[in-house]
Amino acid sequence: VQLVESGGGLVQPGGSLRLSCTASGFTFSTYGMSWHRQAPGKERELVAAISSTGTKTYADSVKGRFTISRDNAKNTVYLQMNSLKAEDTAVYYCKNRGYWGQGTQVTVSS
Repeated sequence: VQLVESGGGLVQPGGSLRLSCTASGFTFSTYGMSWHRQAPGKERELVAAISSTGTKTYADSVKGRFTISRDNAKNTVYLQMNSLKAEDTAVYYCKNRGYWGQGTQVTVSS
């Protein structure tokens, strides 16, 4: 199993980013996927998850601002992040079962 994230970067407060996670080594369409993040000095936390059938769940802190989606034809899960805040700054990780990607840094700063 391999999970490769991309799309992180530096963005101003109120801005947007879209993260991508491309998966390989398993039948992507049959598994749920999730995004997690870890800020400096804090524990890793669940941000959003999407089941194999498309059911979505979100952390309260990102509801209404972030959207998780998946494209099974591309073996890719996305995280659209809007109205970004400084507290969204973290390394964002993609996860499938016990497998993690390498992470992508998101920094929200003016």
